[in-house]
Amino acid sequence: MDHLRIRKFNTKDTYPEQDLDNDLCQAIVTDGGKIIWMRGQCPQNLDDGVNIQSMDPEDQTHKVMQNISQLIEEAGGEMKHLVKLVVYITDIKNRESVYRTIGKYTKNIHPVSTGLVVNALARPEWLVEIDATAVIPK
Repeated sequence: MDHLRIRKFNTKDTYPEQDLDNDLCQAIVTDGGKIIWMRGQCPQNLDDGVNIQSMDPEDQTHKVMQNISQLIEEAGGEMKHLVKLVVYITDIKNRESVYRTIGKYTKNIHPVSTGLVVNALARPEWLVEIDATAVIPK
């Protein structure tokens, strides 16, 4: 069974004043399967832990989402199995850029999502960190 995604919506309707186009939902029901719990992903390489050189929030978010996609695939899943994101950003001014980038990876997936603005992340050069959970159906 595919995940049941309840009350799907798009952020262009929820936040019409912002330039966003993210497919989300209010709740997701899974029926067993393999859960992938990922640590907060940051803009660094998975293989060697080296940070990307860019201080651009869009570039950093691309790297974070690429890491999430890679980890899901390494666990035997696909991005369509993504169910939850918790997004941490250090500057509210970067919100639209970060979420537009996330939206490119989550189009037609409709995960649930929570966003937080925090004073800092573990390294001062990090502008975004994303905690993700995926469930691969039985």
